[in-house]
Amino acid sequence: MAECRLALGPDALILSTRRTAAGVEVTAALEPAEEEPPPPPPPPVPVAGAPDPLARHNMPSALRGRVGPGDAASLAAALRFSALPDAAARPLALVGPPGAGKTLTLAKLATRMVMRGARPLVVTADSQRAGAAEQIAAFTRVLGIPLATAGTGTQLAAALGARHPGQHLLLDTAGCDPFDPGQAEQLLALLRVTDAAPLLVLPAGLDAEEAMETARAFAALGARHLLPTRLDGARRLGGVLAAAFAGPLALTEAGTGPGAADGLTPLTPAWLAERLQGPARPRITGPEQEAA
Repeated sequence: MAECRLALGPDALILSTRRTAAGVEVTAALEPAEEEPPPPPPPPVPVAGAPDPLARHNMPSALRGRVGPGDAASLAAALRFSALPDAAARPLALVGPPGAGKTLTLAKLATRMVMRGARPLVVTADSQRAGAAEQIAAFTRVLGIPLATAGTGTQLAAALGARHPGQHLLLDTAGCDPFDPGQAEQLLALLRVTDAAPLLVLPAGLDAEEAMETARAFAALGARHLLPTRLDGARRLGGVLAAAFAGPLALTEAGTGPGAADGLTPLTPAWLAERLQGPARPRITGPEQEAA
């Protein structure tokens, strides 16, 4: 063993021994060195017939042909992008179907204004949904900003009269089915009286065709800007892009979290391109699926 280690080093291993006419023959060896792990494979290069990374977003064919490879330049050419309308120059009304996230979005906008030194006036015209006024009142109490409830025309006129010149005004409206003539006319009358700019709030994850028809209906009521919500949990963005394309509506910001202080993300062609071409978010499975 000493002679083997002297010849091969301290890690030498004796594999076998046998007697011969000349003495004893010893077979020794060293363990092979561990191989370095192979380098990661290069990213796949798109080729004809390869899977389309945008296919999973379920975009309508007309839009799919416009966005091309889904990079920032193609998105900028196919869609409109804009900052939010200035609520100091003209009242900003959050409109959309029931459950879209209008009240939470208004709270996020109001919080940002307060953090920037403004003191917006919040008006809620949502007298239909149970607890709607209480929900927005909880936000305004924390922020220390005024809240007016406008369930009637007289209350609405009083709320508008209390606005200071140049003060931001955010109007929370009731959920509206734009395909119902009565609800559509009621919303249109509210927008006319307040001279508010309607901002369509639409949740992500809608069927693309449904989102397109809804966007067109609200565009007919005056909406020119779109703020999609729930993009933090959305796996497919086809509905959001289809709504913006069909309106046509300018993409502004997106709801990307439950926090009132940091739950809005500016929508840019680069941000959308990264979400479109990135890997699909993993689906959370329950114990039954894991066992299967």
